[in-house]
Order: sequence, then C-alpha cells, then structure tokens
Amino acid sequence: MQKLTNKEEEIMKILWQLKKAFVKEIMAEIKDDQPHYNTLSTIVRNLEDKKYVAHEAFGNTHRYYPLITKEDYRKKYINSTLADYYDNSYKSMVSLFAKEDKISVAELKEIINLIEKNK
Repeated sequence: MQKLTNKEEEIMKILWQLKKAFVKEIMAEIKDDQPHYNTLSTIVRNLEDKKYVAHEAFGNTHRYYPLITKEDYRKKYINSTLADYYDNSYKSMVSLFAKEDKISVAELKEIINLIEKNK
C-alpha cells in the first residue's frame, strides 16, 4: 500500500464520506484550493492505479468508490509514523502530545481506563 499525497488523502476523505461519487461530486466537496476538473480526474485515476479506489462505468463517465476503509488506512500509517518518528514507542508519541498540551489529563485518564478495561 503506497502512501498518499496530501491531495490524494483529501480526495479519499471525501470518498469515504460520500461512499460513491462522480468527479463532479468530489469537486463540489472541495472547499479550498479547488483543482481544475481534469487535475482532479487525474488524481482520482492515480488513486485507482494505487488500488485505493475502483469505479463503475456509466457510459463515458465513472462513479468512484473506495477499496480501502479509512480505518485500515489510518492503522497502516499511524504504525509507520510511530516506527519512523517515535521508535515504535507509543509512550514517546503520547508524551510529545502531553508536553505540547495537545492532550489533557482527563484524556490521559480516559486512555488509562481503556487500557485497564482491556486487560
């Protein structure tokens, strides 16, 4: 599974939300920095080449749908980020969030409760 570019991830988020969509429907969901229709069509076809989406043909037009779930993508790239930047240490990653005030004490306690429940 290849890593997606930021724009490809943006398009995948839209497809995960819409479930199935034509390029014009994807275009309608892009709020900022809207690409030209042909550019967006190329990005979607690249996603298809990477096996992230497939399509149903309706004459000359295609309706695209995701082949991979958002959850599967998230797991794959959280794990690679963890390996690449935190030496496979969840503790290092969470402590960074704590040091930068990105996670509260209440949220940390909630995580601890989840861990204790699963033991």
